[in-house]
Amino acid sequence: MEVGPVDPKTNVAAAPVQNVPEEVRAEQRQLIQAVKAVNEANLFGNSNELAFSVDRHTRRVVTRLVDVKTREVIRQIPEEAVLNLARQLKETQQE
Repeated sequence: MEVGPVDPKTNVAAAPVQNVPEEVRAEQRQLIQAVKAVNEANLFGNSNELAFSVDRHTRRVVTRLVDVKTREVIRQIPEEAVLNLARQLKETQQE
């Protein structure tokens, strides 16, 4: 499995781009622009920002509120306990 570089803001490896349809890429660009706009508006304070990633085991979108100075995760949705439960359920279903 090929893994792209790690995003220093989220410590999450970026997935390599593979033949993504143009309309999906356009939606991704719009999402990135929206997140940048939210972060630039300082809606979560001057030292906090939203970060999005996809959990590699469950394929669920994870949203984090992160302190930009310390990189500490202030809040995560879904919480890690929920992701762990989803992983366990997925493993159980595969058995």
